[in-house]
Amino acid sequence: MKRTATAHWNGTLKDGSGHLTTQSTTLNQTQYSFKTRFEQGVGTNPEELIAAAHAGCFTMAVGAALTQQGFTPGNLDTAAVLDLDMAALSITGIHLELKADTIEGVSEEQFKAVAEDAKKNCIISKALSVPFTLNVIYGV
Repeated sequence: MKRTATAHWNGTLKDGSGHLTTQSTTLNQTQYSFKTRFEQGVGTNPEELIAAAHAGCFTMAVGAALTQQGFTPGNLDTAAVLDLDMAALSITGIHLELKADTIEGVSEEQFKAVAEDAKKNCIISKALSVPFTLNVIYGV
């Protein structure tokens, strides 16, 4: 299975702008710029998309694990806060905060164990440290 996204950029870092489009078209030429990334502006930025992907993946992984154990999860809500070190231009961490309804038959200890496992093993958690490849086509 492959999932795709495209990015377009035109102009300088501070004055340029671009857009992002995903295969599903949920993002369809969604604006991003220096202002949306490092200041306040209308549009998105790569870091908030990573935070959203991590929150979504982690929350689904918790729900899946509970379901596999024979439980029916209720409301699971996760906030993901990505820390960006502006001096080093580096992501230094992502904090996940999960709030959940009580699930009949699941102790707090069991629930925390499921959440810890999902934190380590959801697809996005594992992807954040994988190698990547690059192909460059220049002078088109």
